[in-house]
Amino acid sequence: MTRKSADTARSTIRDVAARAGVSASTVSRVLGGVYPVSAETRTRVLRAVAELDYVADARAKAVAGAGTPTLAFVLEDITGPSFAHMAHGVEREAHRLGHLCLVCSTEGDVRHELDFVETMRAQRATAVILVGGSADTPEYRERTRRMADSLASAGSRLVLCGRPPLGPGAPVTVVEYDNEGGAFALVAHILAQGHRRVLFLGGKPDHTTALGRERGYLQAHRARGVEADPALILHGDFTRDAGHRLLRRALDLRLDFTAVVAATDMVAAGALTALHEAGLDVPGDVSLAGYDDIPFARDLHPALTTVHVPHEELGRLAVRTVLGRAPDAPGEHLLLGTHVVVRDSVAGVGGGSLAAR
Repeated sequence: MTRKSADTARSTIRDVAARAGVSASTVSRVLGGVYPVSAETRTRVLRAVAELDYVADARAKAVAGAGTPTLAFVLEDITGPSFAHMAHGVEREAHRLGHLCLVCSTEGDVRHELDFVETMRAQRATAVILVGGSADTPEYRERTRRMADSLASAGSRLVLCGRPPLGPGAPVTVVEYDNEGGAFALVAHILAQGHRRVLFLGGKPDHTTALGRERGYLQAHRARGVEADPALILHGDFTRDAGHRLLRRALDLRLDFTAVVAATDMVAAGALTALHEAGLDVPGDVSLAGYDDIPFARDLHPALTTVHVPHEELGRLAVRTVLGRAPDAPGEHLLLGTHVVVRDSVAGVGGGSLAAR
């Protein structure tokens, strides 16, 4: 029998997992040696490792502490512009401070997130940074608290970046921005232009980021003594297509509004297209604003009034804050400010009611 080349003969962690009848993350936990695994499972994994002559990749050894210390960065969608800027901040700061940065995109799969966090725990990552909002439910809080405790027990640290705190005593670092305050300032600015019928294109009703922005919208109305019409609050997600679809629905329902606040700049971009398709001028007929201040917001026509979120600074601060902290230290909570960026898409009330047209 001829010997295979080194590249084709090398077994992978998935080969070991298949031979042992376990998941790849379980193999990582066994080899990491810091996560409780049953004796039977450990025996099967080690037998498979021996039979396949498996040698851990050098990068995995580095993650496990034999080389460059590692930070793990977990987000739902790596293609989202705000996520990308936050990831850039994490990677730049991690590199500056001598850490390798690993990125995991979960696409909203909770099991995938849990498996990745457990693998990073077994491989002794310095910290795991969870990015972006989530469903704020008792199940989420309990699951995330378990993550935090598990990481702390292995000498690692959980960082919530752009997510709210878990409550007192949790060994987590929280780095977020004034989500609600940004929405309040934006809607207050629009109401100050004379608008009283402001359509809100929000995100998922149970999403922490979406909830914060909706609370700011409602609070601004209360502060101005204006009653917010529940019919003018539409829920979707944070995509361009959702903005287009929701705005078209509002027009089809002949809702009466003179301004639109979109939960993100991507949602605002879709709404802007729908308004143009309907023959409506922005801001002559309808004012429009977004949230996030991603780079293309200034290149829309008209340039978009929005709320600036310091995404890259959030990422950098998350890294700077977590390094050097004791894994089981009490939670830190840092809050960055936001501010309204006034451009050309918001003006005073102009052509009257859309419903009357």
